[in-house]
Amino acid sequence: MRPLVRCILLLGPAACGGLGAPVPAAAAAAASAAELPRIVVAFANQPEAPPGPAGATGRRYSGDGYRVAQSAQQQARSVAAAYSLREVANWPIRALSMHCVIYEITNGRPVAEVLAALAHDRRVLLAEPLHEFHTLAGPPAAPPYNDPLYDLQTNLGALGIPDAHRQAEGAGVRIALIDTGVDARHPDLAGRILHTRSFVGTHRSAFGSLRHGTAMAGIIAAVANNHIGIVGIAPLAQLEVFEACWQLEPDADAATCNTLTLAQALAAALESGAPLVNLSLGGPADPLLTALIDAGLRHGVVFVGAAGGDTAFPSAIPGVIGAAPSEGVVPRGAFAAPGQHVLTLRPGSQYDFESGTSVAAAELSGVIALLMSAAPQRLTVDAIRSLLWPVSAAGAANPPLVNAAASLGRLTLEEHERCAAAHGRLQRPAPCTVSAGHVLDGL
Repeated sequence: MRPLVRCILLLGPAACGGLGAPVPAAAAAAASAAELPRIVVAFANQPEAPPGPAGATGRRYSGDGYRVAQSAQQQARSVAAAYSLREVANWPIRALSMHCVIYEITNGRPVAEVLAALAHDRRVLLAEPLHEFHTLAGPPAAPPYNDPLYDLQTNLGALGIPDAHRQAEGAGVRIALIDTGVDARHPDLAGRILHTRSFVGTHRSAFGSLRHGTAMAGIIAAVANNHIGIVGIAPLAQLEVFEACWQLEPDADAATCNTLTLAQALAAALESGAPLVNLSLGGPADPLLTALIDAGLRHGVVFVGAAGGDTAFPSAIPGVIGAAPSEGVVPRGAFAAPGQHVLTLRPGSQYDFESGTSVAAAELSGVIALLMSAAPQRLTVDAIRSLLWPVSAAGAANPPLVNAAASLGRLTLEEHERCAAAHGRLQRPAPCTVSAGHVLDGL
């Protein structure tokens, strides 16, 4: 049978008779001021005979299981005396038939010198430093944004926005926001509002009509990394505000519009040439408004509307991309986005949480703006739908939560394949290179 072994660790300074001349007193005193080095030493641990009858003597570990033989204990004590070591801890290792001891080196000798001497000691099976080991976790990841309220924007993570922003942030995309007015002086909208036109006339309330529109503008395009407030879904997109609704009560989101104000705003939005129109509102079917949206669809304008309840306008119009809160039942054909407790802007440099179908529509407009900014050519409504909800998910009872990063990934792949096919080299990586969501001709 293989001999059992006992292990010992050596730690620190002290006069030691087994390693040559003693260390001067001054050196020993200096060493004692620091933590003493420690080593591990192993001794053979011979199997112990079964316990004798009651009343028999013999030192052993308490409890059942593997125990330390007296010979191993004696060797550990004699080695400690010979090398001026102080025992700190010990334990038997059944799997190696060893008894291990941790020692401090008390005479100030270097660890390497003590270990070299122990390596030639026939009583010792193993002697090594008491090593330290560390987990290999990297440094904590830096937050992706310096906006102080970003951590409260749980909707951004759910929508895959931080990953999507590595590819696109909405640069070059204009969005027509048909809503109440917007507080263009809010610091988190600096440079995001191109212009504002109002069609509410005498309907403008005495207490202002900026609350709902400001909230939607913040969700879509609040400035990122400005050390202020929050992050917009498309923070480099620009908004053209068409004020068609007016606030009904102070400090409340409820607002109303009518056929005339909405028709004027829609006509102006179409004349502006904005490729994307956000309508975070709903109401009955309206032939005049439907005709205006149909005209925009024929010219490639993309409309996003709030879908839910009994509303027919605008989400029921064929071609309009509808959005609804993911927390509830999503109407057939609509897309899901977080709709509860989404942090956004309030007039007067304020911030607050917003809930509702309007929120989901604004979020979806922001995601589509990211796709538009990454696409090398103008996207059709059908192409956008396919990027948001691939054919593989078409059989699902409810659409999956919109994910901007995944949609941008599909766009990048499609454009790469289209470019490669156009050059007749679909099976080879050249001549097309994908970079930051764009496809570049490598020829």
